[in-house]
Amino acid sequence: MINLYTAQIETISIHRVGNKNKNESLFLSAEPFALNDETTGLLKEYFFKPFREKEENYLKFGHEVDLEFHDLHKGASAIFGDPTTVHANSKKIAAHLFEQSNHPHIKSGELYVAYLTNVVLDNEKVDALGIFKSELKHDFLQFEERGANLDLVIQQGININKLDKGCLIFNKNKEEGYKVLSVDSNRYDTKYWLENFLGADPLADENFYTKNYLKFCQNFAKDVVLPAEDKQQEVLFMNRAVNHFAKNDAFEETQFLNEVMENPELIPEFKHYKVERGPKYSIEDVSNFDIANKAVSDARKKIKNVINLDTNIQIKLDFINPESAEKFVEKGWDEERQMYYYLVYFNKEQKS
Repeated sequence: MINLYTAQIETISIHRVGNKNKNESLFLSAEPFALNDETTGLLKEYFFKPFREKEENYLKFGHEVDLEFHDLHKGASAIFGDPTTVHANSKKIAAHLFEQSNHPHIKSGELYVAYLTNVVLDNEKVDALGIFKSELKHDFLQFEERGANLDLVIQQGININKLDKGCLIFNKNKEEGYKVLSVDSNRYDTKYWLENFLGADPLADENFYTKNYLKFCQNFAKDVVLPAEDKQQEVLFMNRAVNHFAKNDAFEETQFLNEVMENPELIPEFKHYKVERGPKYSIEDVSNFDIANKAVSDARKKIKNVINLDTNIQIKLDFINPESAEKFVEKGWDEERQMYYYLVYFNKEQKS
C-alpha cells in the first residue's frame, strides 16, 4: 500500500520531448529546475493525485535478455546509487522516451524527472523516482489592463488537475525489476508508454493475485452460477467470496471452495473453468497466496450486489451481512400469475 502524504520532491529536471515522426526535436534543460514552496506544492498535487485515486496495480521492469540492458532499470539504478546524478540521468531518460516517440499519434510534451524521498510503501519509507509527462494543452483566459479597458487574452497551458502520463519507480526489489506504478490518462497510445518506454510487466504479488482471483470469481459467477441457478445465487456467491477474502490473511483454494460453494456440484465446474479461463488472469497454477486487504476493498466497491427485475424493481443485497440475504430473501414461483417472486422478511422499515 502506498502513502504519498509525507513524500518530498528533492530535485526535478524538466525537458521537452517531441515526436520524431513529425521531425520535432528533443530539448534538454542544462540545469535542474529551481523549486520553491509554491511550485513544490503545485507539482506534488499534480504528480501524486492520480496515484492516490488509482488501483495499486504494481509492475516490474522486464527484459528478454537481462535487466542490465533495460534503459529505465539502468537509469533508476544509477540514480538510486547516487542521487546527485538525477539531472544527468534524466537526460538519458528523456532521450529514451524520444526514441519511442515515432508514431504520428504520439503528442509532444514536457517530461519531468523527480527524485522523491519519504514515500511510504507497505509501511516502509523508501526513495522513489517519479517520471511524468504532460501532453494536452488547454485554452485559458488571462486579463490585462490597457488604459481604461480590461483586455482578454487567450493563452494555452497545462491543466494541473489532470496528469497525462506518469510512473513511480520505488527503490525496492531491484534484482526483480523494482516495484513500479504507472498511470496513463490517454488511451490512444498506451502501448507507447507502458510497453515501449517503461518496458514493464505486471508484478505477480499478493495484490495481483487477490485482484485477479476475485475478477476470475466474478466471471465464474456470471458464466456458471447464474445459468445454473439464478441471479440471487450469483450475487450471494460473490458476496461469500469477497467476505472469505476479507476475513482471511492467506488464501487456500480448497478451504475457499468448501466455505463459499454452497452447491457442491459446482466445485468440479469451478475447477474446469479455472483450467479454461485461469490463464487469462494468470491464476491457472495458483492455489495459495497472501491476501491484500486493499485489493479486497477495491473489489468490493466494483462488484454488483443488485438484482434488477423486469418489473422495474431493484433488490439490493448487503455485502457486509450476507447471511441476511440468505435468511430473509426467498425466491418462488406463482402458478396463478405465472411469474417468479421474491419474498422478503423484515420486522420494521429502517429510516433512511
